[in-house]
Amino acid sequence: MSDDGEKGNGADERRSSRPESAASRRARRRPAEGKGAVKGKSAGSTPTGRKDTPAATKRDRGEPKQPLPKRVARYLREVVAELRKVIWPTRKQLVTYTIVVIVFVAFMISLVAGLDWVFGKAMFALFG
Repeated sequence: MSDDGEKGNGADERRSSRPESAASRRARRRPAEGKGAVKGKSAGSTPTGRKDTPAATKRDRGEPKQPLPKRVARYLREVVAELRKVIWPTRKQLVTYTIVVIVFVAFMISLVAGLDWVFGKAMFALFG
């Protein structure tokens, strides 16, 4: 017996009303306005509940653009803060990684040179 026979006609109705995309499935899972929706949050104008406009930036809210020296200073402070988060390798790890890279590059150079030599010999053998 097939699954359709066991479920009856109700399975056909459910299958025909199945959403075509992930966005439409998400829209179905979200509660509608007034039916248990979270206060203060609207469903928006799209099926996914997201608004079509991007989030407001500082400039959109009326705050003036900072002068160039202040923006550069802030950028450099953020760069230093990110570099402090980096886990730097020890001297032993650095030497090991360097040797591994050099050996790999030497291997690739020899592989390409060997293939070039083999294909060159083959071309001269075929075309004289």
